[in-house]
Amino acid sequence: MNKKISMLLPTRGRPEWVLRLFESIKLNTSRLDLIEVVLCIDEDDKASHKLDCSAFSVKRIIGPRNTMGHYNSTCLANATGDIMVLSNDDMVIRTPNWDKRLRSVDAKYQDGIYMAYPNDLYKGAELCAFPILPRRTCELLVDPFPRIYKGAFIDYQLLDIFKRLQRLGYQRLHYMEDVVFEHLHFRTGKSTSDATYASRERFGDDTAFLGMVEYRKNSAHHMYAAIEKNTFEPMLSAFASSDLPREINVGTMLRVLLQRVVLDTGLPLKWRAFLFYWFCGRTLAANGYLKFLRR
Repeated sequence: MNKKISMLLPTRGRPEWVLRLFESIKLNTSRLDLIEVVLCIDEDDKASHKLDCSAFSVKRIIGPRNTMGHYNSTCLANATGDIMVLSNDDMVIRTPNWDKRLRSVDAKYQDGIYMAYPNDLYKGAELCAFPILPRRTCELLVDPFPRIYKGAFIDYQLLDIFKRLQRLGYQRLHYMEDVVFEHLHFRTGKSTSDATYASRERFGDDTAFLGMVEYRKNSAHHMYAAIEKNTFEPMLSAFASSDLPREINVGTMLRVLLQRVVLDTGLPLKWRAFLFYWFCGRTLAANGYLKFLRR
């Protein structure tokens, strides 16, 4: 129950939001001495370069603008904790002693292979908006936060892997419904859209996700073998990569969805159905057929 928690926090242009998150950490954490926040900040975001908090450890990594996958991977490389929490600057922790509850969940998985996620009061159990991974799982996956992802899909990437592991017979997803990390995303009406939201390409990572199906299959089988044999061997491939181009036409996308989603028996049927209909909607929106989804 003394494991250190590292909160991985890429941020851009939102120093006030980060300080709001810091305050919620300070108010609701039982062991501030076992918390570190690892910030990844763009070198041109001068207003965020001095972000700090005297109540807990804060690390600042400043560098050139990059992808969200790169930011999270950089935070991970500089983290010293036993448990990693992917964090956003548009979230606030609402649950007292959340860290104690997280350590209790961690203690249930002695082999260090699981993914937990809190209630974000937006997507809830449906999506791991703020994934939580022990260090061993990160090391097994080698590249848990693929650098190819510009601004989205890291949560879906991880959820898909663990749903595959579930299909193989091991339920290692743990939804912490009573631990609230409130997501104050502008689509919830709890904040307003800003330049950081606007700069993200809404559909830019769709084909990257679909192009890494084999990598996710291998990741799930790798964790399955680690659980079965109680051994530790990192994945052989160091970095996740996609075999699809960034832009494909509607017809090609539908064929890809049929081959890589609908016919993928390594995924639960309900998840396959969700991905198929969701990506169909996104594809139509990206090509101008469903304008209301582009808002």
